[in-house]
Amino acid sequence: MRKPVLLVASLTAVALALGGCQSSLTGDTYSRDEARQVQTVRMGTIQALRPVKIEGTKTPIGAGAGAVAGGIGGSTIGHGRGSAVAAVIGAVAGGLIGAAAEEGVTRTQGVEVTVREDDGSMRAYVQEVQPNEVFRVGERVRILTVNGTSRVSH
Repeated sequence: MRKPVLLVASLTAVALALGGCQSSLTGDTYSRDEARQVQTVRMGTIQALRPVKIEGTKTPIGAGAGAVAGGIGGSTIGHGRGSAVAAVIGAVAGGLIGAAAEEGVTRTQGVEVTVREDDGSMRAYVQEVQPNEVFRVGERVRILTVNGTSRVSH
């Protein structure tokens, strides 16, 4: 009875760890370091828009949590040496599944915004799609840059 409870607890921990890994890449989200920093503001006109995928995070958290859960789950199979072998196989498989799950859960839809800035230069910016902010070709936008991070906004 104790082993299934451990398995459920481990899987819950994996889900919580993966959900906590995702950070926002939207144009209206700032890190704590960026808050209260002077930003450079440039103006421009959108020339092109293209949907892109922003890949998810690839930290040791997903693989580690998956390995723990897989190892615990595998150890519930068999007795003695068979249980140890199953635990190792479960840990390896769980690590691979956990890493893939983390990347999949944190993957997001993005938009590449190509802007002709008022100085004549053309630059492309990629940020996460926001449902409340729709860009259109020909629209005037602001490009805000702080500490090397730029975002496009209305």
